[in-house]
Amino acid sequence: MSFNEKILALSQRIPKIKEHLQTEEATKNALVMPFIDALGYDIFNPKEVVPEFTADFGSKKGEKVDYAIMKDDEPCILIECKKACADLSTENMSQLYRYFSVTKARISILTNGTKYWFFSDLDEPNKMDEKPFLEIDLERQKDLTNAEIKKMAKEGFDLDRMLSTASELKYTSEIKKVITAEVENPSEELVRFFFKRTSPKGLFTVAMKEYFTPLVSKAFRVFINDKIDDRLRSALEHSVNSNIKNDGEDTVVQVIPENDHGIITTEEELDGYRVIVAICSRKVNPERVAHRDTKSYMGILLDDNNRKPICRLWFNTKQKYLGVFDAQKNEERIPLDKVTDLYLNADRILATIDYYEKHEAGAE
Repeated sequence: MSFNEKILALSQRIPKIKEHLQTEEATKNALVMPFIDALGYDIFNPKEVVPEFTADFGSKKGEKVDYAIMKDDEPCILIECKKACADLSTENMSQLYRYFSVTKARISILTNGTKYWFFSDLDEPNKMDEKPFLEIDLERQKDLTNAEIKKMAKEGFDLDRMLSTASELKYTSEIKKVITAEVENPSEELVRFFFKRTSPKGLFTVAMKEYFTPLVSKAFRVFINDKIDDRLRSALEHSVNSNIKNDGEDTVVQVIPENDHGIITTEEELDGYRVIVAICSRKVNPERVAHRDTKSYMGILLDDNNRKPICRLWFNTKQKYLGVFDAQKNEERIPLDKVTDLYLNADRILATIDYYEKHEAGAE
């Protein structure tokens, strides 16, 4: 399996086992060690991976960090683990912080098996930064972050290149957080900027600020959703067209390796899931839309809750179907000619989202 395939398989496994990982040791065995293995390091070779790595720090003797990845007999990456579902916070960084200053490691990782925080010493030499330069969640992994993680893999590991990337990622991450905050709650400066651009002769009064602020937030969301729709439509049309053979034979579907339960997730199913996410993002945060694959269909859920099915993708037969639900959760299957036909049923999908949101609001 390639690096991306290993990361994908691990991310798909997490929802099935996470609730059963009640200890740090269980999390290490089930999630962290496979992650290190995906990076290409031999977890059973102490020349490459040292568990319970010890380094004395001043008066503190015998303290241990969970893993040290070695290069030329020196630690190059330190990993501190917490149990699955534990919140990662600065309180959990103390050991990493101390070890970072007394070893030659330039990269450190704090993880709970699903979320990974990556640190370096970009602000001050030989002193671990207070903020990570990269944060990833394997349950919501993206190809971009895969590319950055792969730079830490054993094959072709280049510390200078990694540190250069870390500096860029640090500032990119901070900028993304600022953008997210502005989309959720636009600052007065941003609202004033757009008001002046759209109403150059108008006066930016308190009343106009109150009127314009939600408009700026809404405009951001519409812009983002439009871009997502455009990119997905283009990518999926290209994918479908390129997979159809010239002689008219059946579509060639890329298959993701089978997991432990005999479930095979196809690239076509993942394309369909991405389309559903794009559709649902008009109503809810895209991160609330999850998928669970079965042998017969891929289920799309709101909040990863079995009681909130959004739809089902029946893509395991020659004739594809979209399964949609009414208020009583009765399923209707709609035939599809191609994955992008999902967009033609956006209203049915969004109606289901609306039902769950109104039902929850009523319950409160």
